[in-house]
Amino acid sequence: MSRSSHRPRVLYVTDLAYEARGRRYCDEDIFLTSRLRASFDLALCHPLDAAGLMAAFDLVVVRNSGPVLGYQEAYEAFRARALEAGTRVYNPLCGRADMAGKQYLLELTEAGYPVIPTVDRPEDLDRLPAAPGYVAKPKLGADSIGLRRVAPADLPELPYSDGLLVQPHIDFRYEVSFYFVDGDLQYALYAPDPARRWELRPYEVTDADREFARSFIDWNTLPYGIQRVDACRTRDGELLLVELEDLNPYLSLDLLDEATREAFVTAMADSVRAAATAD
Repeated sequence: MSRSSHRPRVLYVTDLAYEARGRRYCDEDIFLTSRLRASFDLALCHPLDAAGLMAAFDLVVVRNSGPVLGYQEAYEAFRARALEAGTRVYNPLCGRADMAGKQYLLELTEAGYPVIPTVDRPEDLDRLPAAPGYVAKPKLGADSIGLRRVAPADLPELPYSDGLLVQPHIDFRYEVSFYFVDGDLQYALYAPDPARRWELRPYEVTDADREFARSFIDWNTLPYGIQRVDACRTRDGELLLVELEDLNPYLSLDLLDEATREAFVTAMADSVRAAATAD
């Protein structure tokens, strides 16, 4: 049977029991799968079961599966088996950003992108701007796991060999996230209060904002999929990249108006269909 002669079979990977701070991942995936079933033969599974089930499907969609740190060995096994078998995965496994750890923050810093300056060696500390405090976080971190504040005097003593990144602590006005399907910006949300990261409101995107966010999508070169560009607005008005999430970004769909949410679902369904049926 050819790919074009049946409804695409989609394995939707999610951990419905994962508890995230300030968000209900399960609600988002229940909503999305309820809508995607109109277009696909769809089954849900836990991330620990994906490797054993994926051969029966045209596409594996990795969504709100939680940080892979909790099951790193199983995730690496899934990646290896999917790559070896040529399994289609959404997002594709060639992502250069959070999918591969936070090394990309060093690469973007070195390349001169508008990103929070980042180093991973004590001999490079002089490349960071002077600041009252700094942030240290693991290259394989997620959901702020392992993140800590560091005083300037303590920077030379950090265990850099453990895979740490160091950045200046930014006194920003707000955080803003840009949500893309394939290469198209769908919507943006921001957190007016820096202390309440997940209390988000709709954000009006300017041409400069769009160009900023799109530059990171272009850098990542994913052929398809969902990405979230997280940034902060400094006191000087500059946008700086905080994170480029290309593995399983939470989408905050419950905060959107109906028209925007419906447009996103349509864009995602079209993208998933194209990925599942491509020759």
